Amino acid sequence: MTESTETLRPRRTARKSGWKVLLRDVVVIFVIAVLVSFLIKTFVARSFYIPSGSMENTLQINDRIIVNELQPSVFPLQRGDVVVFKDPGGWLPAAAPQTGNPIQQGVGAVLDFVGLGASDSDQHLVKRLIGLPGDHVTCCNALGQMSVNGVPLKEPYVLLPAGQQAVSAKPFDVTVPAGKVWVMGDNRYNSADSRYHMDDPTKGFVPMSDVVGRAFVVSWPVSHWSWLSNYPETFAGTETKNK
Repeated sequence: MTESTETLRPRRTARKSGWKVLLRDVVVIFVIAVLVSFLIKTFVARSFYIPSGSMENTLQINDRIIVNELQPSVFPLQRGDVVVFKDPGGWLPAAAPQTGNPIQQGVGAVLDFVGLGASDSDQHLVKRLIGLPGDHVTCCNALGQMSVNGVPLKEPYVLLPAGQQAVSAKPFDVTVPAGKVWVMGDNRYNSADSRYHMDDPTKGFVPMSDVVGRAFVVSWPVSHWSWLSNYPETFAGTETKNK
């Protein structure tokens, strides 16, 4: 015995309604996920890749790092932090034009929007924060060490060429102004950092407002995964002499 038309119609209607509800729920979940990702990328954390060797061996070329954007906007930065910052002016060459077809560019733009892409990494720099506002930073003493507020630093993260003892080929003696920081690459003989911009209008200092955040982990490749330390033992005692 076959079912009547009246019996089949409600089942078909219910089935169609079920698919509509499912589709609606999927769209809502997708939109919420995109918005949450956007908010996280804008206010909490985002990804960057490393385009140069200035932070070797701490960071390798093409490593990806996760940056905590709550520092310094909510929490203060510390000496020794690895920080990502916008070009203060003249530190980087002009940005290269976008490459790829419109579909690739569109996908890249979406990934950037939700914080999964890092296409603007080459418009930012990553260095280690050495001097906070008010710090007196000098280099080098008789042992080739840098000093912060009169305290010589033992810097285990620094990469030096064979036979070199001094942690900087360029001597300097600076006091960090209010609202600025002094930054240096770990690959000291291959890093155009604050030392090499002392003749610029910025005097080599990076405005705190240009700091995007503190890098706290290498997320890719898996073989390089590691937490990024700010080496508190290296900078122990420097804060007590800060003016």
